[in-house]
Order: sequence, then C-alpha cells, then structure tokens
Amino acid sequence: MAEATKYSPIGAASNNNLNLGTDLKTLFPVLKTRRAVTFAYAFTIFFVAVTIFLAFSPSQNASSPWFTNIFSSSTLPTAPSSYKSQLSSVFSYFFNTTSSNDDDNNNNPFYPPDPFTNTTSSFTSTSRSANATSQTHDNTTRAEPLQPATTALHNTTLVTSTTTNNSSQSRADTFKVKPPPLKQESDAANHTSKTGGAKVETTANLTSNAVSAPAPAASHVPVGTPHQNLSSVSAPVKANYSVKGVVSGNYTASLAKKQSYDELMESLAKCDFFHGEWVKDDSYPLYKPGSCPLIDEQFNCIGNGRPDKDYQKYKWKPKDCTLPRMDAHRMLDLLRGKRLVFVGDSLNRNMWESMICILRNAVKDKKKVYEVNGRVHFRGEASYSFIFKDYNFTVELFVSPFLVQEWEVPDKNGTKKETLRLDLVGRSSDQYKDADIIVFNTGHWWTHDKTSKGKDYYQEGSHVYNELNVLEAFRRAITTWSRWVDAKVNPSKSMVFFRGYSASHFSGGQWNSGGACDSETVPIDNEKYLTEYPPKMRVLEKVLQNMKTHVSYLNITRMTDFRKDGHPSIYRKQNLSPEERKSPLRYQDCSHWCLPGVPDAWNEILYAELLVRQYKKKQQQKKA
Repeated sequence: MAEATKYSPIGAASNNNLNLGTDLKTLFPVLKTRRAVTFAYAFTIFFVAVTIFLAFSPSQNASSPWFTNIFSSSTLPTAPSSYKSQLSSVFSYFFNTTSSNDDDNNNNPFYPPDPFTNTTSSFTSTSRSANATSQTHDNTTRAEPLQPATTALHNTTLVTSTTTNNSSQSRADTFKVKPPPLKQESDAANHTSKTGGAKVETTANLTSNAVSAPAPAASHVPVGTPHQNLSSVSAPVKANYSVKGVVSGNYTASLAKKQSYDELMESLAKCDFFHGEWVKDDSYPLYKPGSCPLIDEQFNCIGNGRPDKDYQKYKWKPKDCTLPRMDAHRMLDLLRGKRLVFVGDSLNRNMWESMICILRNAVKDKKKVYEVNGRVHFRGEASYSFIFKDYNFTVELFVSPFLVQEWEVPDKNGTKKETLRLDLVGRSSDQYKDADIIVFNTGHWWTHDKTSKGKDYYQEGSHVYNELNVLEAFRRAITTWSRWVDAKVNPSKSMVFFRGYSASHFSGGQWNSGGACDSETVPIDNEKYLTEYPPKMRVLEKVLQNMKTHVSYLNITRMTDFRKDGHPSIYRKQNLSPEERKSPLRYQDCSHWCLPGVPDAWNEILYAELLVRQYKKKQQQKKA
C-alpha cells in the first residue's frame, strides 16, 4: 500500500471521477495491457446486459425458474434439492443439454433426495413430448431439462400449496397431503416402480400411467405473476385426484377396485344362490383326484375305478349372480383361530371331508393337518376333529343323523327296543354349542322304513307313540332342535347354517332294493324332470322362520336334483363281499356323492356366505 500511495497522482483521493481502469490495474496486476483492459470492459458490459435481459424478460416460458424466483415473492424453496434443481435448469438454459447430475446426487447419501426429482433416464425420455408441448414460447421450443409429467404437476401443486400457506410449507410438507393408498389393495401400497433397470420407490403409488401419461393440467398453467399462478393452478389442484398421470393414479384405481368388490358383495348379498344351473368348467375340480388321502373309500369314486371324469368339471352358477371360486387360502384366513363344526348324518360327512380336502390342498406342510386322535377312517365314531396347526383352527364332525337323540326302552319281552326321542337334542350338543360356525343337517334317515312308518318308534318323555306321522315327528324334532339353538347358541359369537335335503337318484328301486344310477354320466338338463320339493323341507322352513336366532338355510335340494351323474353308484368300494360280487349292480350308492364332486359346490356357497357376512360386519363397523 505504501508503494501504491507513493506513485499515486496527487489529489487522486479527492477525485470523484476515479478511473476504473486505473483501479483495476491497482487491484489486479495482471490487467496491465490495453488488450486485457478492453476485454474486461466488454465482458462486464455483456454480463450485465444478459442478466438484465433474463431478469426482466416477459417470456411465459418456465425455462428461467431461478430468475423468476428472484423477483417473485410468492415462493421461497427451502430444501437443498430445490436449489439443485434450479441451478441445473439455469445451467441447461445456457448450455442446451438434457443431462443432469440428479442421479449422482440421489445416489449420494450426504445429499438429501428430492421426492419430486426424476432419478432415471427412462423417465426423461418417456415424458419428453409432454414437456416439449407444455413449455413453448412464441412457437419456439427450447431444449429444457426434461422431467416426467408427474413431476411437473407436483411442482404446480407445490406453488399453490406454498402460497396458500403463507410461504411456510416445504416440498416435503406438500407431498404429505396426497391421499394414502387403500389398505385393502396391498399390491398398490408402497408400490415399487422399475424403470430402465433402476428401482424407484415412492410413498405415493406410482403406476405405469403416472410414468408415461402427460399431465393435462400442467400444459395449461401460465407462469405469470404470483396471483396469476394462484388463480390458475388452484382450480386443477382441487380436482387433482381425478387427473390421469398423477401420482394418485393408483388411489383412483384402487378405489375403482374397491367399488367393484363392494358391488360384488352387494350382488351376492341380494342373490338367491340356489336358483341356477350347472355349467361346464374345465378349471374344476378344486383339488385333483387322488390328492386327498383323507377321502373315505365310500366317496373315492376314481380310486374305486370309475372311468368317466366329466362329473368333476361342473360349477354351480346362480341365475342372478356369479359365485366366486373358492379361494382356499382366503378361507384358511377366515377360519384362523376358529372352530368349524358339521353336525348331522353321512351327507354332512360328505361335505366335511370335501371341506378338509379343499383346505388341505392349500396348506404347504400337509403334515400339520391331522385328525386329533390320529384316525384315518371316519365311520363308526361319534365325532372327529381335524386340526390345521399353522392356522390354529379345527374342522369337526359330530354324527347326529336326526339331530335328536336315539334312545332305547325296555320291551314287554324284557328286551330293549330302539326309539327316537323327539324332545331331546343330540347328546354331543354341549360339545359344539360354542363353535364359531355350525352347519347342521338331517333328512335321509327320515326316509328309512322305521322312521317313515312311525310305529312304536317316536317317543316324548316316557311316552312312546303307537303310531305317529313321519312329517309330524320331523316337525317336533326340528322344533326341539330350534329351541335348543335359541337357548344355547350365542348368535353374537356363532354363525349357524342348516344345509337342506340332498337329492337321491335311485332308479328302479331304493337303496336297499336294487335302485341304480351307474349309467348316469351327465346332469339333468331340463327342469321338468326334477322331483317335487320335499315336504319335510317346507316344515323346516316354517320352523326356521319362527326362530329367534338367525339361521342361514343352505337350500341345496334343487341344485343336487340336477346331478344324477355325481353319485358313487357301483364305484362305492373296492373290496366287495361275496354277495355283492354275485350281483354288483344291485348294491349301488345313489345318495352320497363322489369326491371331488357336488359337495365342493356346497362349500363354495358356504364360502360365499362367509364373505358376505364379513363384508356386512365391516360395513356396520364403519357406520358405527
């Protein structure tokens, strides 16, 4: 400084017109030549001119966000990523390039990621045309830093939200106001979008539409004054969730799916499941023949040599709705921690074994499905119980063919004779009264000689009727059962079903008199050949109507009447007795059903009933 002062002109400190060139030479010794001074002047003037032009240019182009934000008081981005994106935009304005270092920054653990910034090159190329269309000025397209259409709309949302909230809301805060994904649609929640080999995870649900579709709202948003931005952007933002290509696209799709599911449940709730027809469906059966070793020999028709298999490939189709195919995995979850109990005769055993085979087929470790006492044959005992260990539930069977007690009284000769106590419910009733789901049935045993004739057989108290009409005896027995259900079963805990009468198809006799059905290989296709609705089932319906407890009636009578092809017939066993070998066609089973087969459809209806119950319960909880 001493040297500088020594050689300065006298009086220079007081001169207001200090020469700029002299100062520059003083401060920057490198500028000592006339050429260097001239270059410095030119560069300074050029820089000032360009800066003034860019700052006050009336262009509607969004290509200068940095300068726009300098003179705009409406927004002040606070996140470091905001500065990053602005600088990259200015950089691209001068150098006309579409590349950026966003990938590097996003991969840098020390640089906070911007949820609104594109991280893959394929996003850029996909949205190229959208941004080129929306960012034009005077019919001239500039080369801009390309962003997906979703990002453009996000930035629009940012401006509006920030302005509305007195410039205090950051981009991250604005991002939080997007609607959460529906919990029901687990595939949509926390969706992972794979693009160009990269993996992009977003907290809102990006769909393929959100990647490639242009955002219509963004192309009509002018970049004027802050007030113009607010008025022009706020309207589209209100309708943001219905715009295709927005991050909330999956929310809309999920809502549509949810509405479809609701509509399905509503249609099932109003549907008569039991008025319909059997349709051929090659996707059936629900489990492969031979895959379930738990099927009794009596029902194992394929194992017993039945040659035709088409009887397994029919689905029951109600007239007014479509039954959902039974999803065994979902059924396992519906039954988790519960007791499913079947109570009744051998036709309910048919249904019980069908259910076990359907569910077991969906279990990974078959060893964890077993009968509690290790039994492998299911005839002769009063009860059976299968445990599904991984799901902590049981599927049980209680044998009670009449639902009331079989009894014995002393005869005049000192012997005992069998009677049926119409006034006492089955002995095992206390064991299943607290079960979560109970499926009752009775019917076939009421057609046997002893019950149909009704002589010295029916008993109430100590009185044995000399003769009682079987229909009246059935009414009294069902009334006894209904009173027990009303008194002992808790309707808030237990769901009660009553499966109706299953049709038989003996031709030329009955089960013990040469009745046959072995020649039947296709269902009945004309309703006029169906039998009359059983009078006992009309009695049952009247009793059910007078009960306090809600009992769902599974009226499978008509649907089974079509299926004359589904019985075991002569394929009911492998090892015939000497008498059966002499006339095998005389001993046929045209009452029970082959498995896989017709009882699987009963369980599909039960499955649909449970889905509807679950849906209604959730709807009631929402209202409450």
